[in-house]
Amino acid sequence: MTAILADPVSEVVAAAERLLTRRTGATVTLVDPIDLGGSGRTIVLRVRVAENPFSLPRTLVLKQYGAVEAQGSENAFLREVVSYQFATALATESRPGAELLASDLPSRLLVLTDLGDSTPFAELVGKSDHDTVTNTLMAMAQALGRMHAATVGREEDFTALLRRAEVAHYDDAIASQVDAAVESVPQLLSDMLGVTVSDEVRAVASRAAKLFRSGGFRAFSSADLCPDNIIVNDEGVRFLDYEWGGFRDALLDIAYARVSFPGCLCSIELSQERADAMADAWRAEVVGMWPALADDDVLAARLAEAELIWVWFSTWMFLPGEGERVAAVRDHTLSVPRIEALQRRWAQVAMSAERAGNAAVAHHATEVAARLAD
Repeated sequence: MTAILADPVSEVVAAAERLLTRRTGATVTLVDPIDLGGSGRTIVLRVRVAENPFSLPRTLVLKQYGAVEAQGSENAFLREVVSYQFATALATESRPGAELLASDLPSRLLVLTDLGDSTPFAELVGKSDHDTVTNTLMAMAQALGRMHAATVGREEDFTALLRRAEVAHYDDAIASQVDAAVESVPQLLSDMLGVTVSDEVRAVASRAAKLFRSGGFRAFSSADLCPDNIIVNDEGVRFLDYEWGGFRDALLDIAYARVSFPGCLCSIELSQERADAMADAWRAEVVGMWPALADDDVLAARLAEAELIWVWFSTWMFLPGEGERVAAVRDHTLSVPRIEALQRRWAQVAMSAERAGNAAVAHHATEVAARLAD
């Protein structure tokens, strides 16, 4: 993190000062911007509050989106605002990340509380120490479970916020992409790997895709659980970036971590022991809300389906090797070559499907993993 004074940064700071001044009715001055490393289309800064007439925190985090060039970009900004509004309304101990202090659509700006000194999740799970990696993964799974348990039954509240922000007419972007993957991946695997997808496996994938719009274990999900979007501080594991935020089947979140973050190319060595430990840590937090998950067979079957659909999505994203998609995630902290990442993900699906007793999916995933490793 370095102090920066580039013109775009000055514009973000000035926009935040105007926004907070309007909100408080008194002049707010922000100084000492520090770049926290946003994605390609966002600027994320930490600033110090020099003039603080209404007891604002000493430091704030500013996040500004780039120019809105398409409906999808506006959707992402509005969905993140709504997700932060929803999460901010939760009890402090259940809040998954920062608190939203202010937002402004014309300048596409968020003002958030500063989570303070923290350690990047990617740094912790990238260590060679086995216990540190395992404990960090379990802590992340527990934090997911607490978020899910705290938001069960509150989908109507989230939907009301979407309507108020006029986001309800926008489709869930990730769900739409998953639908495209369901249609495209069989031909993709045939053309590029010579793998034929059976009707039985297609049916499982189609059923699993419905978890994004329905499912029996619905809760709030930030969805984009890339390691670069997770930090660990004195309060535990905290999640950043809610551009894909929404209500989905909660099994999708823990499955996302178990197949090593399929929306990017980050990869973690996940033995079956570690994957099981993560699932158990998550289940301990949510089983009171969903007693059916106390049954190992139920959990295994649901995880296998959720992992399959995420890996189909990841295959659709990265197997063709399109430069823009791959380049966008190649510089992530734990990024590996795309074929290596996909091979590991399909191998995990094979293990989970075998444990769940789904021979067709296990055979299919094993074949894909072998072709990728070839």
